[in-house]
Amino acid sequence: MLHGYTDSWFSYSRVLPSLSSVYHTYALDQRGHGDSERPSSGYDIPDFAADMVAFMDVMRLTQTTLVGHSMGSLVAQQVALSAPERVARLILVGSATNMRSKDVFQLQQAVNALDDPVPPEFAREFQLSTIYHSVPDNFLDRAVAQTLKLPARVWRAALAGQLAVDYTAQINCIQMPTLVLRGDHDTIFSQSAQDALVVGLANAVLKVYPETGHALHWERPDEFVHDIEAFIIRTKSP
Repeated sequence: MLHGYTDSWFSYSRVLPSLSSVYHTYALDQRGHGDSERPSSGYDIPDFAADMVAFMDVMRLTQTTLVGHSMGSLVAQQVALSAPERVARLILVGSATNMRSKDVFQLQQAVNALDDPVPPEFAREFQLSTIYHSVPDNFLDRAVAQTLKLPARVWRAALAGQLAVDYTAQINCIQMPTLVLRGDHDTIFSQSAQDALVVGLANAVLKVYPETGHALHWERPDEFVHDIEAFIIRTKSP
């Protein structure tokens, strides 16, 4: 499970306890995020994807079901394109072929003006902008605390890395079964980029959550767990 921009493994904490014990689930802190190291470079999407493959190598995971939310979904698409033999199926959450929207370019302007320490008010406003349906206050507080672990330079570099990729022309090369989950009030990705993802994927199923924003695993954790487990069971090899 790969989290979104400025998040950490904690992003999946509302769903991890409900997943069946038959699955061995890894929720990672990607580089620069959570408690992972914060190198001076390496925040492009191919760098994050290489980290994921390296993790699989160390853990001796030949193949995996790869779940990615937002930034993590771009990383997941890159892994599926560069190392397709390592991905049994994809689950793309709050995703699109690119992140180039008016709202994200406006966010980049604000992020580029950040200094350390990043203001808590800015981090909270950012996280609130990703949800439509309410989440528990204590969960949101902890999510904001995870976001505040990132120095301003990582905010800038990771966002620039996301804006640098566009998988629209390559998305039809992804052949493995893919589940696309999105909220009907997702304002992070443009509608055209969200549509291009589903149209372009060769073997995709789309589910849209009503009255839900960008972080549907936060907003609808029970439905999220049900849908990903049903998809895994449905796409298992005979």
